[in-house]
Amino acid sequence: MKRSFGTGGRSPLSSGLVASSEASRLERATGRGEHVAVLMCTYCPSDYFADQLESLLAQSHRNFRLWVSDDSPDDSARKALDAYQSGSEGFEFNLIEGPKDGFAANFLTLLCCEDISADYFAFCDQDDVWEQNKLEVAVRTLKEVQPDTPAVYCGRTLLTDESGAETGYSAGRKRKPDFANALVQSLAGGNTMVINQAGRDLVRRAGTPPIVSHDWWVYLLVSGAGGVVLFDPVPTIRYRQHGSNLVGANTSLAANLFRIKMLFHNRFRTWNDVNVRALESAQHLLTPDNRKRFQHFVKARSGNIFSRLYHLRKSGAYRQTVIGNLGLFIATVTGKI
Repeated sequence: MKRSFGTGGRSPLSSGLVASSEASRLERATGRGEHVAVLMCTYCPSDYFADQLESLLAQSHRNFRLWVSDDSPDDSARKALDAYQSGSEGFEFNLIEGPKDGFAANFLTLLCCEDISADYFAFCDQDDVWEQNKLEVAVRTLKEVQPDTPAVYCGRTLLTDESGAETGYSAGRKRKPDFANALVQSLAGGNTMVINQAGRDLVRRAGTPPIVSHDWWVYLLVSGAGGVVLFDPVPTIRYRQHGSNLVGANTSLAANLFRIKMLFHNRFRTWNDVNVRALESAQHLLTPDNRKRFQHFVKARSGNIFSRLYHLRKSGAYRQTVIGNLGLFIATVTGKI
C-alpha cells in the first residue's frame, strides 16, 4: 500500500516518507530523539490489554512515556498495569484518576493535563495493537511541519477480529482533510492520532467543553485554525473489533445502516448541537474564513428549507463519499442537521 498523504492547512509536505537515516537508527537505539507522551484512557481493561502494552514496548521510537487516565469503578487497571510491569523490564507508566464523564472527556482532560510535557502526544486505546513503526512514522511525518503550526497525524487502521486475525481495512479518504469536512464528519479514529506541541497548545486554549469525541474535536480545531491534518493511507495500528465497538470501524453495511438510522433519530443533529456549542466558545481560534464557514453552517441548521440549503452551500460543508453527501443534503432538507 503506497503512502501519499492527504493534507489540509497551509504547510505543504512531501508525498512520501524517507527511509530511516543513521541518525534515526541511533535515536531508536539510545532512546533519544523527540519525546512522545502516549495518552491512554482505560475502563475496566480486558484480556486484550496486555497485547497493547506489548506493542508499546516494541516501538522502534523508544523515547516515550505512557500516561494512563483511568475511569474504571475499581482498581482493575492499576492491577493490570502493575502485573505487566512486574514481568516486563523497562515498562514505566503514570496512572491518574480520570474524570469519569465518558471517553471523550477522559481523553480531552488527559491531553490538556498541565503535568504532561512532550514534543508529541499520541492517543492510545486499551485494546488495539500498534505496529512497531507507529510512533516512528508519525514523528517523522510531523517533523516536516513548521513547529509553530498546529498539526495532527492520523490514518487508516488494519481491522482484526477478537483473535487478532486480519479482516480488512477501515475506509480511506478520497477528499482532502479540511474544516468544511470537519463540520459534518470526523476524519479518523483517535487511536491513530498523534499531535504536535502547537496542536496540543491549541486544544488547551480551547479548554475542555463537552464534546462528542476527542478525535472529531481535534480535527475541528486543527483544521479550523488553519493547521495541518495529515491522513496516512497506510495503517500503523491494528484495530480489534469486538462486541462493544463493531460499528466504530465504519466499513460494513450494518454500520452504514446504523448511521442512517441515527440520522433519522436526530443523533446527527444532537452531535452537531454539541459541536456547535463547543466551537462557539472557540471561534476566536478559527481563521477568518473558517469563522464565516462556521457561521453559515449554524444558519443552515435553522430557518426555512431554502435558507438552510443556501447556507449549507455557503459553508462548503462536505462528507467524504457520494452517499455521505446525499445523507447531508437529506439531513438539511429535513431539518436534522
